[in-house]
Amino acid sequence: MKKVVILGDSGHSKVISDLIYSTEGMLLTAKLDDRYNEAFVREGVTKGPIRYLRQLLQEEPDICVVFGIGSNTVRKKLVKELGLPRTSFITLIHPTAVISPSAVIGLGTVVMPRVVVNADSTIGDHAILNTGSIIEHDCKIADYAHISPQAILAGGVEVGEGAHVGAGASVIPLKTVGEWSTIGAGAAVVYNIPGNVTAVGVPAKEIRKEGI
Repeated sequence: MKKVVILGDSGHSKVISDLIYSTEGMLLTAKLDDRYNEAFVREGVTKGPIRYLRQLLQEEPDICVVFGIGSNTVRKKLVKELGLPRTSFITLIHPTAVISPSAVIGLGTVVMPRVVVNADSTIGDHAILNTGSIIEHDCKIADYAHISPQAILAGGVEVGEGAHVGAGASVIPLKTVGEWSTIGAGAAVVYNIPGNVTAVGVPAKEIRKEGI
């Protein structure tokens, strides 16, 4: 039985909790969030500030860690601040997801219900593949990216670090979404999108630069 700690205890962490409960051989041990000042136990799950993770790891070094935080920037910031070995993080894949044997999925990434990841696609660390998203063959999704519910990436799409593809958006084959860019919900990406911008509409057009 793998014991799992979720970092973050808000809306997104509820989905991660359900993902753990639906995965055989996993046990949710703790949900840590800096909204809490001290550790306590509620319904069998320890809650407390994120700094409490150090004590948990001292007591049980084999505990696995995953983020229940939707913000791409916050996930990256915490990875740097915590300084944990990469192998401390666990990859979670919902039982209804369809993952090609040739796909590669990084540590700390979460794959929600009914996601499809097709042949030779590569997903980085601490990414989110949200409910019903489709990642076609030969896609490359970098660390900390978020592919929202029902978004579709056609073959050979590249999504940069920390980019966010909104709900129901689509990207046609061989196009690129640059790092830390945001694609609006329902948008259709038919041209390469540079880094650090927000793009919306059909076809998706840049509306503003983003700060990091």
